[in-house]
Amino acid sequence: MARKRGSRPSPDAGGPEMEIRYEFGFDAAHRFPGMPRGHRYRGTHGHSFRAVVAVHGVPRPPAGFVADFARVEIACRGVRKRLDHALLNDIPGLGDPSLENLCVWIWDRLARRLPGLASVTVRRDSLGQSCIYYGAGPGRRVHRGPR
Repeated sequence: MARKRGSRPSPDAGGPEMEIRYEFGFDAAHRFPGMPRGHRYRGTHGHSFRAVVAVHGVPRPPAGFVADFARVEIACRGVRKRLDHALLNDIPGLGDPSLENLCVWIWDRLARRLPGLASVTVRRDSLGQSCIYYGAGPGRRVHRGPR
């Protein structure tokens, strides 16, 4: 028997899969010493960054949350504190502070605390630049198009 359009699947069907997102900002400086002399990214410069953390799952009783936003916010608070107003080159484990490496660094600090972590996005809105990381290894969600 087909479900009515817009109706919720029964709990035994696994429930609807959803994704929640939490966003936070940080301002930081970085440099890329490996760039050629005269390249504008070689010297120390700063940006305002936006990070978006996405958690994927099925809403669970009793509240019907994919994840409790309060827990997501607390997990992200320590990451933000470490990045905000920092020289990113000085952060252990980050390596060259590219958008790509920032995504992986953030993921590595959140994955154990946020079951269902689906992606980490880091943006520099003023430049129209961003990177999305979907994790690595077994159980990794595969991106299948725009969200």
